Amino acid sequence: MEHPSVTVNGQRRALHGVPAHATALEWLRETGLSGSKEGCAEGECGACAMLVATPAEGGGSAWTPVNACLVPVYALDGQDVVTAEGLGSVDELHPVQQKLAEAGGSQCGYCTPGFACSMAGEYYRQDREGRAPADEHEDGCPAHDAEHGPNGFDLHALSGNLCRCTGYRPIRDAAYSLGSPEQDDPLQQRLAQPAPAPVATDAVVDGARFVRPATLDEALRLLHDEPEALLVAGSTDWGVEVNIRGRRAPLVVAIEQLAELRTLTIGDGLVEIGAALPLSEVEKRLDGRVPLLAQLLPQFASRLIRNRGTFGGNLGTGSPIGDTPPALLALGASVVLASVDGEREVELAEYFTGYRQTVKRADELIKAVRVPLPLAKVTAFHKIAKRRFDDISSVAVAFALDIDDAGIVAAARIGLGGVAATPLRAYDAEQALVGKPWNIATVKAASAVLREAGTPMSDHRASADYRSLMLGSALLKLYSQTTASAHADRLQKEVSA
Repeated sequence: MEHPSVTVNGQRRALHGVPAHATALEWLRETGLSGSKEGCAEGECGACAMLVATPAEGGGSAWTPVNACLVPVYALDGQDVVTAEGLGSVDELHPVQQKLAEAGGSQCGYCTPGFACSMAGEYYRQDREGRAPADEHEDGCPAHDAEHGPNGFDLHALSGNLCRCTGYRPIRDAAYSLGSPEQDDPLQQRLAQPAPAPVATDAVVDGARFVRPATLDEALRLLHDEPEALLVAGSTDWGVEVNIRGRRAPLVVAIEQLAELRTLTIGDGLVEIGAALPLSEVEKRLDGRVPLLAQLLPQFASRLIRNRGTFGGNLGTGSPIGDTPPALLALGASVVLASVDGEREVELAEYFTGYRQTVKRADELIKAVRVPLPLAKVTAFHKIAKRRFDDISSVAVAFALDIDDAGIVAAARIGLGGVAATPLRAYDAEQALVGKPWNIATVKAASAVLREAGTPMSDHRASADYRSLMLGSALLKLYSQTTASAHADRLQKEVSA
């Protein structure tokens, strides 16, 4: 086995002697690449963003921005990385850097390298399409929606990057003024080549060990032999523990590159999502075919986090405030747990047993999440947080209802997060809906029941009373949305007639 190494800005750099717990950010700065900054050390500010070559649909590569502060550097063994230093030079700025300079998009400059890397990821996105020149308003300005520029630039690409001094207008202007990459652009040319294949890694430094098994069977055997091993996928949760709380693990087993855990299949009776498939990839592959997840995923942290975060990681932590469990509970999902003894499927409603505790054994890992089909016809995900994006939920509520042609609620599932020691189903509120007409009287009665669900507590995000109030209003909000939608449909039919 070769010594672990990472190709950074076209140059291969060995990881010999690097501590097993080191993050990519620590290693980059120690090797002299100080463009990446540490702002928050927990994946919220994006000052540390870098680009990683990942497999693109149909072959070739894509430049995917991630938080260097969260990624274990050994997880990048054999991979191809670009930092802000690799985008351009003092003598010849990269187009992204040039546009930021022209628009006045940098003052103190601390966040700028991260912005440049995130913008470069969007700049090189292969399916980014601009508006036709003729698509203009009367005043001659190119037409675009609130979240996309006339050049097709998706502002969500910057949702994980924070600026404290410049303000976002000049940064947005710089993003919207970007053209298309030139064909002789080295980073554009690199996209025609396949992304580096995952390599098996086994590094032991000062008694600590980082292992990337080559296959799922190897990972399961390792878990069987070393039940105290720490499983890591995207490391968007563990990375925070390492940085903020100084946590260390004697043995880390990285599973995010295992092909068996990165599948997504849609069959006649279910959707199966690999536990280690990044959420951004899930969003892209599903392409809205599970509407409840399509509502959830854009609100899950930031694009930088979703480019690494996984369903398996979000469920594996057992956190009561994770965003995916409420939605998956409403969808009636189950998890597939694998060990050397085989696989077992557990209903998600029976998976959580206590605060950050689950039925998963130490020798098991989450292989996949299964969502049964057909899907409920009425679904919604309500996330109550201090910020619209890139924030942790104070309360999360997911609905999946079937309302028959007579207007009767035939089935209901409601998933909750942030109101108890575990994510949970609101069974009493569901029973208050099923068999009743979908009208304001039913909704008010069920809302009163829903308000009493769980055991909300007060903390720095919200008080217990506020959480209860949000539960009580969530169903009313859903009813308002469905009646408004039904009214709009009737008007459309009348106009068409």
